[in-house]
Amino acid sequence: MNSFDRRAFLGTSFSTIATSCLLGQEKAEPVIPKHIEGPLFQPNTLFLTWQRDPTRTMTIQWIGSRGETSDTTIYYTPFKENKSPKNEKSEVPQKPSPWKSQPSNTKPYPFTDLKIFRCELTQLEPNTEYQFRIGKVSPTYRFKTMPAKATDTIHFISGGDVSVNPHAIANNIAAAQQDPMFTLIGGDLGYDNGTSVEISLAFIRNYSKHMIGKNGRLIPLVTCIGNHEVDGGYHQPREKAPFFYSLFDGLYPEKGYTTLEFGDYLSLVLLDTGHTTRVEGEQADWLDKTLKARVDHPNVMVVNHVPAYPAYLPTAPKFDNQLDGSGAPNRKHWVPLFEKHRVPIVLEHHDHCFKRSRPLIDGSSNANGVVYLGDGSWGRLRSAGEKVEIPHIAATSDEYHMTLHRLQGEERFHLAINEHGKVMDFSRTAQRKKGVFRTTAEPGDK
Repeated sequence: MNSFDRRAFLGTSFSTIATSCLLGQEKAEPVIPKHIEGPLFQPNTLFLTWQRDPTRTMTIQWIGSRGETSDTTIYYTPFKENKSPKNEKSEVPQKPSPWKSQPSNTKPYPFTDLKIFRCELTQLEPNTEYQFRIGKVSPTYRFKTMPAKATDTIHFISGGDVSVNPHAIANNIAAAQQDPMFTLIGGDLGYDNGTSVEISLAFIRNYSKHMIGKNGRLIPLVTCIGNHEVDGGYHQPREKAPFFYSLFDGLYPEKGYTTLEFGDYLSLVLLDTGHTTRVEGEQADWLDKTLKARVDHPNVMVVNHVPAYPAYLPTAPKFDNQLDGSGAPNRKHWVPLFEKHRVPIVLEHHDHCFKRSRPLIDGSSNANGVVYLGDGSWGRLRSAGEKVEIPHIAATSDEYHMTLHRLQGEERFHLAINEHGKVMDFSRTAQRKKGVFRTTAEPGDK
């Protein structure tokens, strides 16, 4: 494989050249301290994620060359705002707390001589805004930790199948305009297929440039794996997803599935639909135990890439096969667990359209059933062809979209928003009243 050209890394990604002013949004610029003279260190691959507890940690990452800046230490402090006599907020920090520092670690970025720079900040205060710098010659950036308790509405964006085209950028901008607490991408990030350095970098550059919230706050990214992160797509070893696992191995240190816990109000169960971990066996056993332990949790949301109940016509009727990407393994090994353990909603992707299922038990409508929401058209779209009604689908659309989720107690509101910021669909889910225990043994039942 050819070595990646460092000059290409330093240039502008092909997908952002003609779209920087898309939708007319003004980019929120980080603050440049007055004491800095000379060139700034401002990496165009900077983004935030989590490896653990989003209420007390934040992981800062970027991709670059060793020696681009002499100091890669992260300096950080809580951000405090002034209030003028008219009680108006000012961007100038008032009596800031002392700056703390944390060194960055480095690891190789696959197939290149570039490095991933990573710094996990810990022991942060919940629901607190921080400012940080990379060394002493960077702009000042901002982030906010998640609250420990859901005393206010929790809101975040989800979607999947992003790519690096202008539609993906339009959805990035529309998503950032919602000022979400974080973004959740359910697989197929840039479509690097485990082989393309350029596309992997282009996705990160686009996210870094456009996913900026109110007052310049960087929006953290949470992901799970999809087939287009993997060289070979399905049933491959971890090494075949080099870019995904090099960037997100903090959350996925050994397996392709995990949970991310937000205080006592949200539990994300992030799954691997057969890409580097088989659906059945070890992952299904883990899922059974994980969901059982959260059966009374107010907000358990399962996230996976390939849908169990797709809206795309060519795959939807294939409920009796085991083809990769058909969702049949999910239906056999996971759906009974969702139904048994009171999972209210599953976020699915992969089929490149908007989909909202009816509440389902064993594939049929049931008021106490599981809602499946998807199907991944952030930046990729595939026409469903002839309009044929599929019994398990309540709503569908051939539009680029992402979904804004709002959690209020045990109620969840879901707004599907297209690339122009228009609401396409609105739905509500609540905690399921009971689990479903089948009379015959199902995979994962104990």
